[in-house]
Order: sequence, then C-alpha cells, then structure tokens
Amino acid sequence: MTQLQQLRAESDFEQLPDDIPISANIADIEEKRGFTSHFVFVIEVKTKGGAKYLIYRRYRQFYALQIKLEERFGPENKTSPFTCSLPTLPAKVYMGVKKEIAEMRIPALNAYMKNLLSLPISVLMDEDVRIFFYQSSYDSEQVPQALRRLRPHTRKVKSVSPQGPSFDNMAAPRAEALFDFTGNSKLELNFKAGDVIFLLSRINKDWLEGTVRGTTGIFPLSFVKILKDFPEEDDLTNWLRCYYYEDTISTIKDIAVEEDLSSTPTFKDLMELMRREFQREDIALNYRDGVGDMVRLLSDEDVELMVKQAQGLPSQKRLFPWKLHVTQKDDYRVYNTVP
Repeated sequence: MTQLQQLRAESDFEQLPDDIPISANIADIEEKRGFTSHFVFVIEVKTKGGAKYLIYRRYRQFYALQIKLEERFGPENKTSPFTCSLPTLPAKVYMGVKKEIAEMRIPALNAYMKNLLSLPISVLMDEDVRIFFYQSSYDSEQVPQALRRLRPHTRKVKSVSPQGPSFDNMAAPRAEALFDFTGNSKLELNFKAGDVIFLLSRINKDWLEGTVRGTTGIFPLSFVKILKDFPEEDDLTNWLRCYYYEDTISTIKDIAVEEDLSSTPTFKDLMELMRREFQREDIALNYRDGVGDMVRLLSDEDVELMVKQAQGLPSQKRLFPWKLHVTQKDDYRVYNTVP
C-alpha cells in the first residue's frame, strides 16, 4: 500500500461510526438445547468507539455470512467494483462429537474474524457483516456460563438482611448448603454445609446468586438443596406441546425448548427432536389447519406455514402457539380423506 492509499484508508476509518466492530474473539462455547442440541460460540466484540459486548453465534451463521459475502465481494462477481480476497472459513464437518468439533474450530474461526475485520471499509459497512456482529436483544439477555472457565459475572445488589423487619423468611426462595464451598473470587459466595442461603436470582442452569450472613455472591447449584424455589414465572424455559398418537391412544407431552417463542425450526431439526423424545424413527409430524383437519409436515415450507397460521392465536404463557401432532408414519386414518 502506498503512503497516499494508507492516508486515504486511515481517513476513511476515522469517518466510520463508533459501533463498527474492530475485533472479535471467541471466549467460550456453550451447549444449547433448542429444537436440536447444538453448540454456540460466545464471542467478545470490541467496537471502534471502545464498547465491548458478547454475541452468541452458531457455525451455520458463519457459513451463511460467508455465502453472502462471496456473492457480493468474491472474484466471481464481475459487476461489483468492491471485490476483494475473502478469508477462508473452516469447512463443514458432518461426523464427530459436536463439542469436540466446536472446540477444534475456535482457532480457525478467530483467524477468520480477524481477517474479515481487516478487509476494506466497503466490507465492514456491509449490512450482513454489521448484523452478524451486532448485539441483538437475544444476545444481551444471555448469561455467559464460563468464558473459558472464568466464573459468570453477577449483578450488583443491595445487601439483604434476613433479620430485617420486611424480610419474610418462609416466603423467600432459599436453599440449604450440602457441602462447604469456598469461592475462587470476590464474586463467589462462601458458605458452610448446613447454611441456609436466601436466593436472589438464577444466573444460569448451573449457578445461583444468593446471600448468607449479609454477604452476597454466586455459587454452584450442585452444592445446595433447594428448599423453596423461585416462582414459576422466573423460569425462562419455553414449552412445545405435542400430541402423540399410537393406535387408538392419544397422549399429551410438553417438551422443554430453549428457543424464543417466535422462532421457526427447520423440518429436519423438528423431526430429530421428536424422534429423540419419543424414541421412534417411524413417525410423521402434523398440525391442524384452520378447520381442524390434520396436515402432514414434509418440508421447511410446511413448518413455516404452520407457524404463520398460529400467529395471533391465543396461547398459554411460555407455550409455543403452534402444536405438533405426532403420528405413526404409515397411519393414514388420522387424515380427513372424505371428499
């Protein structure tokens, strides 16, 4: 790069908005159990303006971004004036242990993001690049589980005294310590076996926040026995209602799904989840249309239609508005075939 080109590039960079990402590194991986069990990469993003935040991305999101960038900036695009040499994304892996695959990908994905954010400004300002590195509301609501074995952060709270006049010991969520626990940092709560800990919040599925003897901190759930749990409305798990048909018997099963209620699964992920839950391969997935007839799902388009049809329908709290009817693959008696 000539000195004139360098000065021009530096001038262009200074004019970029402060929320443009300038670096991104994977801090950890986390397992998610949505419509399919998968691992996400927890990525720390730093912006030009000095902000730092975490985003959560699957490999499939990296792959989708790369496809769009190749179409827009790759050498095969003969009409774009902004073509450039794009970084190489690690290839898909179809066999192996998911966690090991995710761990193996970390160095290559870190190098990919570093090279991507070093590309010309036309790429940095690309809409899909900005969306990929943008912290969505979903990202901001997540609580990191480890960050490469660092403990999760806890929020600052006012000290709560169980002896205070307004504190109801019997109504408050609380747990009894099963073992002694000595924390590794000031964020963690120290306690002895037999201590009663008053619970303040659920950090994630493995860690809680609580107070004992005027001290507040976080601690592992495995060290305590819950005496009184948090109210049910604090549970962030959503549920998918399924009607399972076998011979002449129909049973209802609600399946826990760590996905937003507005999300739409793929047909493949939905089928794998149902086969895993009901321990059968020879099943068919269905939904009821507006007049109550059973309709079989065969593709992603069918799933999208089912979800769209359920939009606006009344639904219970934390229950997906659409319902699945799981039947035997060769049982056609459930369908209305009368003309």
